[in-house]
Amino acid sequence: MRSLLDVPAPAKLNLFLHVTARRADGYHELQSVFCLIDWADTLHFECRCDGQITREDLHGTDAPLPANDLCVRAARALQAASGCTYGAHIVLDKSIPQQAGLGGGSSDAASTLLALNRLWGLRWPTARLLELAAGLGADVPFFVAGRTAWVEGIGDRVQPIALPTQRWAVVKPPQGTPTAAIFRSPDLKRNTPAVTMSSVVADPANREALARGCWGGNDLQAVAVRLCPDTELALRHLQSLGLQARMTGSGSAVFAAVPTAEVEAAFRSLQWPTGWQARVCEGLSEHPLLWWQKDAII
Repeated sequence: MRSLLDVPAPAKLNLFLHVTARRADGYHELQSVFCLIDWADTLHFECRCDGQITREDLHGTDAPLPANDLCVRAARALQAASGCTYGAHIVLDKSIPQQAGLGGGSSDAASTLLALNRLWGLRWPTARLLELAAGLGADVPFFVAGRTAWVEGIGDRVQPIALPTQRWAVVKPPQGTPTAAIFRSPDLKRNTPAVTMSSVVADPANREALARGCWGGNDLQAVAVRLCPDTELALRHLQSLGLQARMTGSGSAVFAAVPTAEVEAAFRSLQWPTGWQARVCEGLSEHPLLWWQKDAII
């Protein structure tokens, strides 16, 4: 068993995001396609023999970590479920911006499960890790499953979907958007008709549009741009290059597929105000840690 691991936690894009209903418990039924990109946090894990779970931010301040820190919750959940007597010290090198709709916190939690499964020598199969992931957050199961996926429910139903990878222009304004405020808004569209994955991908034109992030829409976007006007400005910058842009998740980040090297060069030449983040990202066909799970005992 290794005592040290350094692992990536990649971000995601929502290629579309529809809200199909509001449930009696207040949660919303969603449909989306998630894909991974190479914008990633890095986590360092060191095994502890005293059973303690500790965490720090590599570039953090003196402010205490939140009590519900997802990495710590993921580690403790795996420790309790497995009966493992080891602990871990976790150091997070944060790169994915917060309140962006890029899934950074959920990805960190998923990479924690995947890394500690290996570091502690548990060799749990993906199915067992997914059971823990579902209790940690809506996006965590997707990152544990580790492939482009059709996602439904509250993010707990994940079905792999084969789509070609793309290069993406991704822009994050300085201001974030609070997810809870979007879902509380009376203006949020909550009745987009549900579809099936098979009915969408059966049409080659739909499949191509879906792969480029141009099928359907993002039902959260209209509310989000009112809460964060810079999201609309970011969309307009991408649209000025002739790109079909939309917001990912609950924002405030926006994205568009980059079709040519000339368009990519034009995007890279744009001048952004201080505090804005803009980069070209590669789509990933699978999570960088997924190969570990292929050797797990089922």
